[in-house]
Amino acid sequence: MSRAPFQVLVLPYGITPDNTIHYALFRRESSTGGYWQGIAGGGENGESPLESAKRETHEEAGIDPSNEFLKLDSFAMVPVANVCGFRWGSDVLVIPEHCFGVKVEEDHLQLSHEHSEYKWLDYGRAMELLHWDSNKCALWELNFRVRRELQGTSESVEDLMQDSPGFEPSLD
Repeated sequence: MSRAPFQVLVLPYGITPDNTIHYALFRRESSTGGYWQGIAGGGENGESPLESAKRETHEEAGIDPSNEFLKLDSFAMVPVANVCGFRWGSDVLVIPEHCFGVKVEEDHLQLSHEHSEYKWLDYGRAMELLHWDSNKCALWELNFRVRRELQGTSESVEDLMQDSPGFEPSLD
């Protein structure tokens, strides 16, 4: 299959019995930047973004595609230079990045050759390590949504905001 002009970002998360949320981040191989991010990959022709997200999470982390995926509102346009170059011609400069969360029950993930390691982290530490602003935005949204679901209607939006501060875009 050939590469479709879109990207997916998937953030795996788990919830402990005491309702602590943790997120898996992945370190790219040093030859491709060595930075921390969620699972990222390209669509293949004929796939929907959700189908791509399920395939990529299975390929890069061994996560079963039958796990619960959450489509996020977070959406970014990413430069083709940061993804795979000008494979769609010189006029395609940016492609959309569709974002998802995936709930996982197992702590052990199976890394592909694209990553050197992974870590399960709390929200604050994950925000500190993430390289890309689009990943930070998606993590913020996912954390807010999961926490709101866990809390039900017992916690106000203001209370949720105190425990899920936004982030400052990087100036790198």
